[in-house]
Amino acid sequence: MEKMSRVSTIGGRTMFCHLDAPANAISVCRDATQVVVAGRNIFKIYGLEEDGFVERLNLRVGRKPSLNFSCADVMWHQMEENLLATAATNGAVVTWNLARPCRNKQEQLFTEHKRTVNKVCFHPTEVNMLLSGSQDGFMKCFDLRKKESVSTFSGQSESVRDVQFSIKDYFTFAASFENGNVQLWDIRRPDRYERMFTAHTGPVFCCDWHPEDRGWLATGGRDKMVKVWDMSTNRVKEIYCVQTIASVARVKWRPERRYHLATCSMMVDHNIYVWDVRRPFIPFATFEEHKDVTTGIVWRHQHDPYYLLSGSKDSTLYQHMFKDASRPVDRANPEGLCFGLFGDLAFAAKESLMSAPPSVGDVGRKTYPGGDRRYPIFFFKKPDVTEQFAQVSSALSVFESEAGSIVGMDWFIKTAQSYLLSGKPFTELCEHNAQVAKRLNRPQESTTWTMLRIMFSEPANPSLSSNHNLNKSGNLPLVNSFSMKEMSAALNERNKENRQDNLHSLETNLNNNDENEETEGSEGQAEYLFGDAELDDDDLYSMEHDNQAAEEPEYLLPQEAFPLRHEIMDHPSAPEPVQEKPESPHVSGSEAESTCLTSMESFSLISVSQLLFSPHLPPKFFCPIVKEMLCYYAKQGDVQMAVSVLIVLGDRIRKEIDELTQEHWYMSYIDLLQRFELWNVSNEVIKLSTCGAIMCLNQASTTLHINCSNCKRPMSNKGWICDRCHQCASVCAVCHHVVKGLFVWCQGCSHGGHLEHVMEWLKQSKHCPAGCGHLCEYT
Repeated sequence: MEKMSRVSTIGGRTMFCHLDAPANAISVCRDATQVVVAGRNIFKIYGLEEDGFVERLNLRVGRKPSLNFSCADVMWHQMEENLLATAATNGAVVTWNLARPCRNKQEQLFTEHKRTVNKVCFHPTEVNMLLSGSQDGFMKCFDLRKKESVSTFSGQSESVRDVQFSIKDYFTFAASFENGNVQLWDIRRPDRYERMFTAHTGPVFCCDWHPEDRGWLATGGRDKMVKVWDMSTNRVKEIYCVQTIASVARVKWRPERRYHLATCSMMVDHNIYVWDVRRPFIPFATFEEHKDVTTGIVWRHQHDPYYLLSGSKDSTLYQHMFKDASRPVDRANPEGLCFGLFGDLAFAAKESLMSAPPSVGDVGRKTYPGGDRRYPIFFFKKPDVTEQFAQVSSALSVFESEAGSIVGMDWFIKTAQSYLLSGKPFTELCEHNAQVAKRLNRPQESTTWTMLRIMFSEPANPSLSSNHNLNKSGNLPLVNSFSMKEMSAALNERNKENRQDNLHSLETNLNNNDENEETEGSEGQAEYLFGDAELDDDDLYSMEHDNQAAEEPEYLLPQEAFPLRHEIMDHPSAPEPVQEKPESPHVSGSEAESTCLTSMESFSLISVSQLLFSPHLPPKFFCPIVKEMLCYYAKQGDVQMAVSVLIVLGDRIRKEIDELTQEHWYMSYIDLLQRFELWNVSNEVIKLSTCGAIMCLNQASTTLHINCSNCKRPMSNKGWICDRCHQCASVCAVCHHVVKGLFVWCQGCSHGGHLEHVMEWLKQSKHCPAGCGHLCEYT
């Protein structure tokens, strides 16, 4: 007795019905009148009618259904309308005969697989041939007239995710594996595959032969890619590649459309996409009806490109009308703007918005609104608008930067290669990076590194008494050392806040043979006052104190300068005057003439009798301004500086910035490094980062699957000896010893050896050192 299920229509011929449980797979019969839905808790057949889906048969019978009804995949035979096959999660392969008069339609049960069967596939023309692929790594071919398999195929690899008979080649089938490989087998030769190649970086979840082109095979994997391979040549060639946004779970070629295929995702993305492989960057059409992951897709008829059936984990079964699909290209933005690596700017906009001059061939030629009329119109078939991409064209303008202009990126490359981010003490890292920035004519970044060193380095412990006791050598102990620029900046800042609390006394002792004689032309001790603009890094002087000298009066520090002690030459014959600067009004002519400095004084330090600020300020005191500085650099586009400071400061500043912002900075900087092919620097940044999303970037796709160089079979063990031919797998073709370190090989002949040996060999000869005759090349 037929029972009408709850049916709803969306409009036109698009319709859906609610299922009793989530579906894992669907399949349609040859005449496109019925569809079977299979899952862990559902196994039903629905009829396709004009008004909707009608439930025809429930194959889950019995009071206690066994695990044989828990289906991972289902296949309806395209030659026999009453024959079904299911892949059970307990490792069983079950065939069902709908013509049986009893309620239980189960016909045969094969239990040779030891783990879950992922895929079953009938031969397209042979009625009694069934193929299965299992999680145990084996593929089995069954003759339905016998009670056991007739052939077993071992891929010598990981789990089999999909198997598909070729539509054009009677004896050929393809199998995809979790290690990223695809193998081609001949059913007459179960001991060895005919061809194997690596299709994806990760598991290959699905494959599908093209219904028209004999050698085209489409594959989809966890790397979010759909690839089309040409198998008709001697060497497998990738001819198309489509980048999706999630792992590809199913791929099906569209009937009667050579370049169209449909895909659905295994997780995250619920939509079904139809791609034109010639335009892989945007889907041709999208079906957005499902609310959960789509688990099965199938075109309703092998010659009908307008209807697509799908099942989902949201417990719904849909029939999609192609004319009701959304077209992402209609929402695409035809404008674009992008900077090149070396400062070039590319801008694209609609041709209607840009007055582009006509091309040479179009000059003087009249355009017709109906198209090109140079040929008789009856030669042209009016195209179906729903089967064409929207003709959106943009005009591209490229503005090239001049050589040596300020937008060049040489500074970025040199900075990335020269910066030190780890391996030395904090102060040395800051000093080194400051020097690098200074050499590259980047004063602001250099000053930033210097200030970071001052802020976060540990100051020395002062041991001065209140009356400024002298040490054994008679000199004041060095309390803290700063360059003149640093001292001036600190003094000016404190003078603005509280000028009276920051008056420092500096003792002056003039050591010469005349016992503190005053300089000629002055009436007292000379005072040398320098403005802010005159304080250079080289203007550092050393002061010595005479133990016999009487206690000298303290001098108050003026607002913009301070007195300095200096040595007077014994007999200055021609003293070099200090040039007066307009912004320093405190320097008189007599004082300028009396100054004579030696070259040794530029390397000495100032003995300060009092700290400029308290040494007990915690590093956290400077964190807000450092955070603001990092955000400033990031907003200016200099993520290199933001990330470098973030790595060098480490825990001192990391907790002040949220992890999403850090991740954004890291990803931007790593992307720039990789675009400039600075792979080592990029890997170092990834290793030094503390964001989980960044640290895993260099941990993906690190497994290398190798084959034995002698028997060409996969190496299943982790040693140096192949467990099949018992030969050493990695032998140097030059010295004939086992390569245990860096190994290099030719991708043309697969021979190789030690890197040094191969490089030396290729300097003298271009032929392979193994004697195979191949012309090897090392780049």
